[in-house]
Amino acid sequence: MAHRILIQAIPRSMVIAGALVLITALPARTDIYKYIDENGVLHFTNVPTRSGFRLYIHERPSKKLRQRSSNRYDSLIRQAADRYGLSFSLLKALIKVESDFNPRAVSKAGALGLMQIMPENLKEFRIDNPFDPWENIRGGAWYLNQLLDRFEGRLPLALAAYNAGPNLVARYQKSPPIRETQDYVEKVMKYYYVFQD
Repeated sequence: MAHRILIQAIPRSMVIAGALVLITALPARTDIYKYIDENGVLHFTNVPTRSGFRLYIHERPSKKLRQRSSNRYDSLIRQAADRYGLSFSLLKALIKVESDFNPRAVSKAGALGLMQIMPENLKEFRIDNPFDPWENIRGGAWYLNQLLDRFEGRLPLALAAYNAGPNLVARYQKSPPIRETQDYVEKVMKYYYVFQD
């Protein structure tokens, strides 16, 4: 079952991610402008209606940015996306940010493979070999699906939970005030936009 992704008025870091979901509905060649209001809420538009809006995304992402992706795992990503009702572009963006398409990646924290699964989660995610691309992608997609269910389709919260853990996100009911997590959500959403082009 496909997830409905919700966007709500929330602080800057979360609005960036939510707004980029909205951007995907716009034509491929559209400039996007941003504005931070007096409450710290970030607004996005393709038609600035007041002064203070600044250019955020110009037309299309650069060729250089698009060329940094790998198509090697696209069929596996598509299978997992279809299985769990996820967007192919979203899943590919997550893999790009997590491991840069390196199936042998191991993080400083010990996360493994394409989707950087922590060793203590392998059994729950039904992964025998975390370096097997299909097992890793399938397990990570299953987990992302679980997070989207838990956070009622709110993509920025699900992504923050993928990075920082669901309990921390549930405690704050927004992206926790951790720069790494906020940057992570923004990067995933940037590539989500890039891979839809």
